[in-house]
Amino acid sequence: MARVVVTREGLEKLKRELHRLESEERPAISAAIAHARSLGDLSENAEYHAAKEQQGRIEAKIRQLQEDITQADVIDQSQVARGVAAFGRTVKVRDLGEGGEETYILVGPHEADFDSGKISVESPIGKGLLGKKPGDKVEIAVPAGTIKYKVISIE
Repeated sequence: MARVVVTREGLEKLKRELHRLESEERPAISAAIAHARSLGDLSENAEYHAAKEQQGRIEAKIRQLQEDITQADVIDQSQVARGVAAFGRTVKVRDLGEGGEETYILVGPHEADFDSGKISVESPIGKGLLGKKPGDKVEIAVPAGTIKYKVISIE
């Protein structure tokens, strides 16, 4: 099994999501299935079939979260090299093409949220920034072309 690299915050987020699915979603879908069963003939009961499909998705998600939590490898930030773009670090870059600045937090794939500036170390940008230091220039191939960045700072 592959290890799941997360921050302590990321692991807690996974645990909260698992708890929510087990304590809220699972009982709600069971109630929906029971209600649909009470409507009679299951062979032509669209509500029942939709609820069963939803139950399958929820159970699959629960199993995946349980596995991810079991395989979680929490990275201790005190053990990560300072001054280098690495897991858990905040990297500020200047886009050499457009001139704007971006700030990214390098996280594992389970914590990635581009809208809040958290990018996966497995994404093209994340991979391209790993190991870079302030002042380094990097060209990163992304689906839309190539991005050229200069690393401004690492926190």
